[in-house]
Amino acid sequence: MNELNADNFAEAINQSRIVVVDFWAQWCGPCRALAPVLAQIAEEVASDTVIAKVNVDECPKLSENLGVQSIPTIIFFKDGKEANRIVGMTTKVDILSIIDAL
Repeated sequence: MNELNADNFAEAINQSRIVVVDFWAQWCGPCRALAPVLAQIAEEVASDTVIAKVNVDECPKLSENLGVQSIPTIIFFKDGKEANRIVGMTTKVDILSIIDAL
């Protein structure tokens, strides 16, 4: 999974593929629980979807600019624009259904 920050975020989301960005922090229990789920998804959808992470403690301005107020937050980008968002703990099935819908 790609680690994104303020320097590479805009370039990373402006791809022809769907980009799924997990906003997380090391101290966040649900974020740590979600990490292996996202790793599995990354392997399954690698050909047409990018899974990336943003550490909110290291990139507070980026998180704030995108309206991330609680974590975990997963934002789905298509053609460089936000297409969907999940706030809080979620399931692999829910994430994959959003990816499939996009």
